[in-house]
Amino acid sequence: MKKFLLFALALTLMFSVNAQIETPQPSPFTKIEQKVGLTDVTLEYSRPGMRGRTVFGNLVPFGKMWRTGANKNTMITFSDDVVVDGQTLKAGSYAIFVTPSANSWDVVFYSDTENWGTPQTWDDSKVAAKTTIKTEKIPFMVETFTITFDNLTNDSAELGFIWADTMANLKFEVPTDKMVTSAIERTMSGPSANDYYAAAVYYMNADKDMTLAEEWMDKAMSMIENPRYWQLRQQSLLYAKMGDKKRAIEVAKKSLAGAKEAGNADYVKMNMDSLKEWGAM
Repeated sequence: MKKFLLFALALTLMFSVNAQIETPQPSPFTKIEQKVGLTDVTLEYSRPGMRGRTVFGNLVPFGKMWRTGANKNTMITFSDDVVVDGQTLKAGSYAIFVTPSANSWDVVFYSDTENWGTPQTWDDSKVAAKTTIKTEKIPFMVETFTITFDNLTNDSAELGFIWADTMANLKFEVPTDKMVTSAIERTMSGPSANDYYAAAVYYMNADKDMTLAEEWMDKAMSMIENPRYWQLRQQSLLYAKMGDKKRAIEVAKKSLAGAKEAGNADYVKMNMDSLKEWGAM
């Protein structure tokens, strides 16, 4: 019995040591981060090799969906909405599946990215976009499956799929012009109500130029159609800090009413405490 236990312990130690040995993967994982215009794009996939095999039409059969790589399905992530063949892909992550034929690939962006290979149960509702791209022959052999970002412009890029003697390119468009134009319009139209409000609250709390803080606060409130109770609370504190108790009380009462309507007990108490302190209750 004792010899058996010692033998079992030796086996356990042997397998523990073996489990710590790391060996190269036959299809190594790759992660690429690419900026396209103002959009961050991240691509994650595993790269199988030819290793003397015929790839398309054999290792990757025609007419059968492929994970576009090896191991876990290939995944692409966009930081902004993008457009593929006129279809909008919302910001987020997608699996890329392709169905090759002799002269083209049917490409699908699939919202479920947690598949080892292709999904066991296909769900059409998870298809975010699909398109067909042409393939072309290249005059040399590429041993390892490769996806590239090519033809980068401010507004678009192409995913290049290359393996063996075959290449295919898929164009996607990014909203650079929309983003830049929006930023220009915001900047040229001047500070927003939130900008004025944030600056006023900061100046008040930092004991900086209180006159300027009051000017900014009044500007912010004039731009907000229905100021919320927490904004009115800060305005009342600013007036009180400047010694204008009359306006502080007037605004605090509005904040109190708004807090009661919203059911915010904390702001109700804070306003009531301030109104008592300022002699209004």
